[in-house]
Amino acid sequence: MQLKQLTLALLVTLSLTALLHVLPLLNIALPQMLLRGSWLLFLLVFAAYTITKKSLTTSILFAMAVGIEIGVSFPAFAQSLQVLSKVFLLLIKSIIAPLLFGTLVVGIAGHSDLKQVGRMGWKSLLYFEVVTTIALAIGLLAINISQAGVGLQMPTHADLSSLPANKQSFTEIILHIFPENIAKSVAEGQVLQIVLFSVLFGIGLSMTTEKHRQTMLEFCESLSETMFKYTKIIMYYAPIGVGAAIAYTVGHMGIGVLIPLFKLLITLYCALIAFVLLVLVPVALFFRINIIEFAKRIAEPVSIAFATTSSESALPKAMRAMENFGVPRKIVSFVMPMGYSFNLDGTTLYLSLASVFVAQAAGHPLSWEQQIVMALTLMLTSKGVAGVPRASLVILLGTVAMFDLPVEPVFLILGIDELMDMARTSVNVVGNCLATAVVARWEGELGEPRPMSELIE
Repeated sequence: MQLKQLTLALLVTLSLTALLHVLPLLNIALPQMLLRGSWLLFLLVFAAYTITKKSLTTSILFAMAVGIEIGVSFPAFAQSLQVLSKVFLLLIKSIIAPLLFGTLVVGIAGHSDLKQVGRMGWKSLLYFEVVTTIALAIGLLAINISQAGVGLQMPTHADLSSLPANKQSFTEIILHIFPENIAKSVAEGQVLQIVLFSVLFGIGLSMTTEKHRQTMLEFCESLSETMFKYTKIIMYYAPIGVGAAIAYTVGHMGIGVLIPLFKLLITLYCALIAFVLLVLVPVALFFRINIIEFAKRIAEPVSIAFATTSSESALPKAMRAMENFGVPRKIVSFVMPMGYSFNLDGTTLYLSLASVFVAQAAGHPLSWEQQIVMALTLMLTSKGVAGVPRASLVILLGTVAMFDLPVEPVFLILGIDELMDMARTSVNVVGNCLATAVVARWEGELGEPRPMSELIE
């Protein structure tokens, strides 16, 4: 009963706080003390709700709210908290390689035949290509409607040294897929290379005799289960890491940076929401996937992705969430890591939108024919480079250079890139979680979601 009362109180205080903070935007002046008081009251009620609820997702959301407060009230201190978020990201990255190796090898060599692996491969790639192509189209349509880059003033002294290196050639993109040294791939966090090595290793293991196969299978199964428990331990630290990430972002960005680029930010968020509602939701309905239950299961990994702007940070939790949703581990461990390189819906949409924005801001509008060529180019260049630091900016700079556009507008985008990254990373995670469910249904192996009381950690 207490939880229900706190839930009601939370909704009331949230609605009141939101209303009071919207009124000044409508030129209705309110005392600053009233605005601060409503926000602090909301945080107090939220704290009581979090303590009573005892849920990791709730704790993460509360930590994000506290992070916003710290970022607004103590910006200098908030920026010093970045180290706490980096610790969380480093711990998460330590999970990726052994978890992917263990789950993929068991999934391929232990539970599925090679024909099924091939079948899952082409189904996954077909789904990825169709969905990301639609994402590209929505990005182009959104920026052409909003015209967010038209009339923007270019920075007079742009420090382009902070921009990433030049674009990769097509040959480099292809070579980036294949591991030269698996230890090097693990050290650099090259997800696609780890996936390819694990798949080939699993296929090789499935071709050995039962005597040689069983020992390695037992080892890999033990490794994957241990890494899931390892993840559980790290997740106790997640609220601190996530809260620190939000505090740093708010303290570092401030509100001033949003004013000239507010239109671009709104365009991206609206485009991503439209993509989810017009593409992902209909796909889920077509494949008879329970949307409400699906949303509940992925809330935690999505909130982690949003706060940290890292898809990798959400990967272990996302994999576990989809297992709890009823997707067999062999499908989760195969499809989701592939999706992290080939199914970046949010990033793909952002790239098409940002490329046209650069042209608009530079005063060089592109024809529809040029935009279509750009989209076709991005369909290729956006694949398989997820492991490159600031990969989206690398691709954006390459696209800009290809169409002989100035790079100065990219410097403008850098100002709010963190805020845009939150949204596109969240959509990436949602899209990849849905992809695993779609392939599972396509294979006829999507089971019933586990009851909340029986969830595996």
